[in-house]
Amino acid sequence: MSAFGGARAEPQYKVEDAPLKDWAVGILAADWRDSEGKPIEAFENARRALAKSFVTAGFSAENITSLSLRPKQFGGFSLTSREAFAAFEKQTKAATAGCLLYFTSHGIPEGMTIGQEGLLSPDQMNTLVGQWCGERPTVVVISACFSGVFVPAVAAPNRMVISAARPDRSSFGCSADATYPYFDGCVLESLPDADDFVHLASLARQCVASRERAEFLWPPSEPQVKVGKDVEDLFIFLDFDRPPMAE
Repeated sequence: MSAFGGARAEPQYKVEDAPLKDWAVGILAADWRDSEGKPIEAFENARRALAKSFVTAGFSAENITSLSLRPKQFGGFSLTSREAFAAFEKQTKAATAGCLLYFTSHGIPEGMTIGQEGLLSPDQMNTLVGQWCGERPTVVVISACFSGVFVPAVAAPNRMVISAARPDRSSFGCSADATYPYFDGCVLESLPDADDFVHLASLARQCVASRERAEFLWPPSEPQVKVGKDVEDLFIFLDFDRPPMAE
């Protein structure tokens, strides 16, 4: 700032320094069961579809690590969370312009279900995100019931945190007849029309509210969004980079 206080400080993060093709993306389907413990496909479907959709939005396929904690007997790989998290850390070391971390699972007010290993708490999530992504621009999405509990703990000046529900609310769509959890489905539905991360969050929230009203689901989940002060401008001006439409 000048001596007269008239000059604006340079933004800490610039669009040209954070191309989406050089971002690390980690997607984890951290559960595979419905509320009664029976296997379902919603989380797996979301994981696969999100990986494809993020490529369409401008992220590089080679920088996306999409994993599941589903056991082998149900068609998975029987990965442990330690193995999945090590893969995410490796990916974030290879692609360093930014981080997009997306978790889809069940949740309770104390944290998110992490396979057969119990819960991942908000403080544990914050530690992992810091370990993997440091100070680079970071978007963290937690799609689970009560996932708003993660927002205060994971929020930071360089992060945008999006949750599928308030800290005291369930989200919907984790049943055997659901193709995707409702929040994940709305992210997928909104992504083709979204210009940037902030726009995507807004469209997804509107989509969730509309679907819940249409299906008379109560109380509404009310997805939460928190954007850190250092990335407010970046996440508005950093547009998704889709290939041009054929004429």
